[in-house]
Amino acid sequence: MTRDSSASSLIVGGAASSPRAPLPTLPPLALYIHIPWCVRKCPYCDFNSHTASPVLPEQEYVDALLADLDQDLHAVYGREISSIFFGGGTPSLFSAEALGRLLEGVEQRIPFADDIEITLEANPGTFEQEKFVAYRKLGINRLSIGIQSFQQEKLQALGRIHNGDEAVRAAGMARQAGFDNFNLDLMHGLPDQSLEDALSDLRQAIALNPTHISWYQLTLEPNTVFWNQPPVLPEDDTLWDIQEAGQALLAEHGYAQYEVSAYAQAGRPARHNLNYWSFGDFIGIGAGAHGKLSHPDGRIVRTWKTRLPKDYLNPAKSFQAGEKALTNDEMPFEFLMNALRLTAGVESRLYPERTGLSLESLAEGRAAAEQSGLLQVEPSRLAATERGQLFLNDLLQQFLN
Repeated sequence: MTRDSSASSLIVGGAASSPRAPLPTLPPLALYIHIPWCVRKCPYCDFNSHTASPVLPEQEYVDALLADLDQDLHAVYGREISSIFFGGGTPSLFSAEALGRLLEGVEQRIPFADDIEITLEANPGTFEQEKFVAYRKLGINRLSIGIQSFQQEKLQALGRIHNGDEAVRAAGMARQAGFDNFNLDLMHGLPDQSLEDALSDLRQAIALNPTHISWYQLTLEPNTVFWNQPPVLPEDDTLWDIQEAGQALLAEHGYAQYEVSAYAQAGRPARHNLNYWSFGDFIGIGAGAHGKLSHPDGRIVRTWKTRLPKDYLNPAKSFQAGEKALTNDEMPFEFLMNALRLTAGVESRLYPERTGLSLESLAEGRAAAEQSGLLQVEPSRLAATERGQLFLNDLLQQFLN
């Protein structure tokens, strides 16, 4: 899985949500499909991914995904899907035949929007020209390619299975297969990385002319190899220099920053991710997938699915591991932890439309955040200042009850 696709973390626990105003309209609906297998688990990765066996259970897993979706259909009857994201793991390990059967099954159950965006995550080490031509014919119209770096020593440190030449070829193969919309996923702040190393990776990515670049700093996450055996990472001053110089380089070449780690050519932001960040709805199917669904009566429910593939494929076990209705007290943080990642924020009216709560319920936290210089003083928008973007956790603390 890449940062191009990640949904927000769930806050588990709490009481059932008290009544709130019915939602005037339901938000756009997306579908996230989790494919949990990788060729090899990377030492920095904290996503739900597992080393693949020589033969993947494609047929059984597709059957399970469709059965999982069937159990969610009652909550989305009459709606259409605006975007689909295949995340992982490495979804490009699955054959076009398996993904084709899955997409056909999904469309039989829920209508697709005419302009639906369908994204597939892929790693350069799994690229085969014929396979990607077949993916494009299925209607998959966007790729997110996990490059991370073009430099061999950095790729080895990250445990990646591809080399820099394969990364460059992957972008060319994507375009030859008919993908005119694709993201390159890059990290910075890598072990022993200098400013010039980081800018070299960005220059190479820009030269491949992707429509979108996800560029984010490596962080050490619990339950990873790097957490237990931390590598030597650049000093804070170097990290700051990389961030400033990299943002300037991306802007110079027409990649506008629209989210903390997302940069896009004009008109090419990730629509699936924008739906997450603007508190849209999404069904999550697959091992460990998360979902969030709004109901006309004002209830907003987060769900999460059984995490281990062997349990997910076990007919004796439930697909759904848990659910939680959001309370009124939790709603400001839940809404803003994503919306304020957007550099332009969101229109203020979106808060009552998506939560069923009044703007006045944000007044106290909003005033404190504006006074501290973390939130823009702009009645028609909810948007972080530049300082607020840098200290997003501090900004969000103003809205915790």
